[in-house]
Amino acid sequence: MAERRFLNDLFGRMVSARRRLDKGVGRNASAIDLFDRLLGDAGEASGLMTAMLAMDRFDAADAKGKRQIFRDMAMRYGVDTDKLDAAIANWTSGDDSAARRIHFAAEPKSQELIRRLNRVPGATARLVAMRAQLLDAARDNPDLAGLDQDFQHLFTSWFNRGFLEIRQIDWSTPAAILEKIIAYEAVHEITGWDDLRQRVADPDRRLFAFFHPAMPSDPLIFVEVALTTAIPGAIAPIIATARDYVDPDEASVAVFYSISNCQRGLRGISFGNFLIKQVVSELQAELPRLKTFVTLSPVPGLRGWAASAPDDVLGDADRAAIASTTGPTPEHAAAIAARYLTKARRKQGTAFDSVAHFHLGNGAELYRVHASADLSANGMANAWGVMVNYLYDGDKIEANHQAYATEQKIVASARVRALATK
Repeated sequence: MAERRFLNDLFGRMVSARRRLDKGVGRNASAIDLFDRLLGDAGEASGLMTAMLAMDRFDAADAKGKRQIFRDMAMRYGVDTDKLDAAIANWTSGDDSAARRIHFAAEPKSQELIRRLNRVPGATARLVAMRAQLLDAARDNPDLAGLDQDFQHLFTSWFNRGFLEIRQIDWSTPAAILEKIIAYEAVHEITGWDDLRQRVADPDRRLFAFFHPAMPSDPLIFVEVALTTAIPGAIAPIIATARDYVDPDEASVAVFYSISNCQRGLRGISFGNFLIKQVVSELQAELPRLKTFVTLSPVPGLRGWAASAPDDVLGDADRAAIASTTGPTPEHAAAIAARYLTKARRKQGTAFDSVAHFHLGNGAELYRVHASADLSANGMANAWGVMVNYLYDGDKIEANHQAYATEQKIVASARVRALATK
């Protein structure tokens, strides 16, 4: 009864707040008008209603209108410089309390705005979608970079590992979630329900996903796993509709053959390293015979990089093969890929390839490079069909991670390093 009275009271206050809000700011108030009001509103019910209306106004805007809203947010909701100057003036070395006051004074108003918007039921998913639209707008407007950092800073806290729930997706999973798995698959297209059933219901296949309690029906990231008796060198036998099943109890290798990030608005928030470690733990508990954990990964940036690679990585024969109408032979393409993966670096010294950076950063070893491993249109267009195994060796993961994080050392097998010198 007490809970019902509380909810009725809260609902009544929200209805009253909606009426006062409509009268006070008008039905045509802009999103920015409502953001201003929300930042100055201390009332629980009125603040919730203001946040709801503000989100509705934003969602109703077209792409041009949203870009303007983002620009206004970046300009209006920055750091209170007077407050920050005062906090700095009152700081002396060793005064931890004063240092904390500087920290809080330096926080942009936009972060508090995002927090207040997130009080609305269902707002977390809407804010993730908002950031995806911000990323689009920021491509042509560098002034929005700071606002994007505010979203990313808060999302890093809201979506940390402690809040995430791992679930195994199978054929009994609600259809709404299964439909999203089909839509979100970003590596190897799922062509329909029969294809999906094979990936989640076949005895030698597993699919695991991370969920957040604020988005319980929308996966954040998922990984597809094949149970095999040997390390694979091609994707076709893994995803083929007609194939021989492996008895899970006889499998010795778990192959992570597709990892898909589902929420573009969470770009830059890392879940994959936690997911892989958790999946390894889940699989070892279910199937103790599993001893080898590897990926079968694409090399998405290979051909784009090869078209303008620096002279110190590729030789004349490589360039001639790349420029030819037929391209390099499969074996030559694998050698070019090995050079790319072991030598191509970004300015900060990390691996140039995004997939390599992800797995190396998680402590994997660049284990094997396979020619003619993905003959699909995407596989050929991105990497001449080349695919890669990254090996997760439990005894070496921490050392590999440390070497990459501190020294940018790319841990690669002798076989890959030999291939890179051909």
